[in-house]
Amino acid sequence: MKFIWLVPVLCIAVCAAAQDPATQPSSVTVNKLQLRANEDMAKGDYAAALPLLQKVSQLLTDQPDQLGPVLEQIRVCQRQLNSPAPPPKPVQSVVAAMGGVRQPHTPPAPGQILDLPIKELGNFDYDPEVGGNIPGDVLRLEGCRLRTSGFMIPLDQAEAIHEFALVPSLFACCFGQPPQIQHTIIVRCPKDKAVSYFPDELSVEGTLHVQEQKDGGFIVSIFQMDATSVRPAAK
Repeated sequence: MKFIWLVPVLCIAVCAAAQDPATQPSSVTVNKLQLRANEDMAKGDYAAALPLLQKVSQLLTDQPDQLGPVLEQIRVCQRQLNSPAPPPKPVQSVVAAMGGVRQPHTPPAPGQILDLPIKELGNFDYDPEVGGNIPGDVLRLEGCRLRTSGFMIPLDQAEAIHEFALVPSLFACCFGQPPQIQHTIIVRCPKDKAVSYFPDELSVEGTLHVQEQKDGGFIVSIFQMDATSVRPAAK
């Protein structure tokens, strides 16, 4: 395995995950649902965000420090839904942004590695509320070797991370524009390996899985990777 051991960096985005995992109820579930809820709120879909946040609040009943911000998000959603407001902004079509034509993916030959940026991997429109609309050529990438790059959002703890979301840009996340679900990869490290939080771009390699995964009854990811290499991206 070519895992690296990264120096922990204090970051507000991962403070909630820094507690002892034994004291955290379903921390991975909480963070996955929160990612989905933030995505819905960013596009003005408060009706979709509200049940996700309510589920998160149930999981955080015994953690008042983390529960407070979630309850405030719930109040924001309820205020928006109870007041006259413009309809939700439509989600930008990935295919339309490419000129209305998407390039189907070709699985790599045995022994070869598919080298793709995350946004090119997810070069299709996807509705996480409905599901079932992953293109066939994308489904055929199941089990292939993938190398890609992106930025880490931890899903468990901050210093010995076994699972994290890999996204194309942290800048967009910080300014209320979370990536669409097809532009997020849930990366899983081997049980006997872990990495520390790293704020800069990473190069990640491993086995790609393409399947709708649910937490709390909600689709939270369609791309997952069993990582064999996690290292700083070349500059």
